[in-house]
Amino acid sequence: MTHHVILGAGPAGVIAAETIRKHSATDRITLIGDEREPAYSRMAIPYLLTGKIDESGTYLRRSPTHFEDLKINRLLAQVQSVQEATKTVVLDDGETVPFDTLLIATGSHPVHPPVPGIDAEGVHTCWTLADARAIAALAQPGARVLQLGAGFIGCIIMEALAARGVRLSVVEMGDRMVPRMMGPVAGGMIRDWVESKGIEVFTSTKVESIAPGKPLQVTLSNGKTMPADLVISAAGVRPAIRFMQDSGVLCLQGVLTDEHLQTNVPGIFAAGDCAEAFDKVSGTTMVSAIQPNASEQARIAAVNMVAFAKGRRTAYAHLKGVTQINVLDTLGLVSASFGDWKGVNGGEHVELTDRTAGKHLSLQFRDDVLVGCNCVGWTQHVGAMRGLVEGQIKLGAWKDILKNDPTRLADAYLACAQGHAEWSGAHDARRR
Repeated sequence: MTHHVILGAGPAGVIAAETIRKHSATDRITLIGDEREPAYSRMAIPYLLTGKIDESGTYLRRSPTHFEDLKINRLLAQVQSVQEATKTVVLDDGETVPFDTLLIATGSHPVHPPVPGIDAEGVHTCWTLADARAIAALAQPGARVLQLGAGFIGCIIMEALAARGVRLSVVEMGDRMVPRMMGPVAGGMIRDWVESKGIEVFTSTKVESIAPGKPLQVTLSNGKTMPADLVISAAGVRPAIRFMQDSGVLCLQGVLTDEHLQTNVPGIFAAGDCAEAFDKVSGTTMVSAIQPNASEQARIAAVNMVAFAKGRRTAYAHLKGVTQINVLDTLGLVSASFGDWKGVNGGEHVELTDRTAGKHLSLQFRDDVLVGCNCVGWTQHVGAMRGLVEGQIKLGAWKDILKNDPTRLADAYLACAQGHAEWSGAHDARRR
């Protein structure tokens, strides 16, 4: 009997296991995770901290017998290594699990910044349900909280902390908030908005050290020393793939995959935040750590695992590509970025800023294709921007119209997308 093994019990792992069962009623499926909790969504943790949901609201599946009902074996263990030659997974207790196909879906883990005192009592990441419980105990109304990091995840955590009524300070190494998502104007506008809500923000600033105690004493690179009842480390995440060393599987930033989510080793696949896949906009591979991409990759990888096991190695489902997609609600201010928002060599761009209204729009072009964009406050354009960037739709004369008036994105999408769809359909028919 074919044995499919999945490493990681987050959204990608769960969806992959369910998809395999949908396509094969009899194959063995083992889902390995290293947390005792029921499978849950990390993206729901901020809502848990705000009190909008309880812990069960983070669970990916409601029924406590969900996996048992699907005959999916859940195994609580940490993975030590993957042995490609023997097709086995080695667990931390020395036990081995053989596989016919393997999916790496271990997601990400928080970056551990090299700050003296980062392991002190009262310093926490915000990544697991255990983290959430510890934070909730300390982040009481009026508590002094310092957050290290103001990236995408940091801003989501920041909003949850603000809702708890803490006295919050945010320290960001970059010269603006969400520097990997927003340009200087947009990032500066988000900072102004956050400060108007009573949150102290330090940009271009590092946490130099954290002295243990109650309160903690946090020394910043700007010379300030601040007392804190709680420090949140939100310095970013990276793929959780250290155990893949010496596995024979090629890893760059993440586990490198082809359009079928298969690695360089036949029968081994990857999906989700740990997978590095092709980005059709930039023309390079990238890790796109967002749940919609993880879900799509998990389904495709699972279909291909079943196909591989049955010997159908030329009929794989394929990934159309990944794109940088970020939509963020920061204390009521919505911002978004898509694709190559910084622009490309030889490209053109246009910006429109209304600081009084708290709105900013930046469009980046390569020839007559929109390859990236930023926006703050202009929520009505988010869908059109995503469609144009992901679809790599040729704008023709609409490029010049957008350069004169960037707010006509919806008109451009409606005018150009139908023709693009008709061309794509005809192209696919010719390929078949």
